[in-house]
Amino acid sequence: MLDNLAPFLLHWAITAFSLWVASHIFRGIIFESTSALVVSALLLGFANAIVKPLLIVLTLPLTLLTFGLFLLVINALVLLLVAAVVKGFKVSGFWTALFASVFVSVLSILFGALFGGGDPATTIQMPQGGNWL
Repeated sequence: MLDNLAPFLLHWAITAFSLWVASHIFRGIIFESTSALVVSALLLGFANAIVKPLLIVLTLPLTLLTFGLFLLVINALVLLLVAAVVKGFKVSGFWTALFASVFVSVLSILFGALFGGGDPATTIQMPQGGNWL
């Protein structure tokens, strides 16, 4: 159980940092306090793990029709959902949420690759033998 705590805390910190940077780049994203930032990062992680997959399944025909571009809309909607739930976190509109969600995703991937990689215990190993059917 405690083996998973360090990667979780690292991912939480990376998400919080990415949201903080996005709030300085995009004028429409406002955090009234540090606690709002920390809670928003935690809730965004949970929403990405629970709500986002449900939205992807429910909108699969639309996602296939738009060649996956609707996933950007889902990212923006998840960010707007977190802003609606967390007091002290405000997003001015859909377009700000869309561009900020792309920015936060890219920045999180970059920092995750920079600070979170390298541990062989957390990488997925492909099976060495057998049939793939």
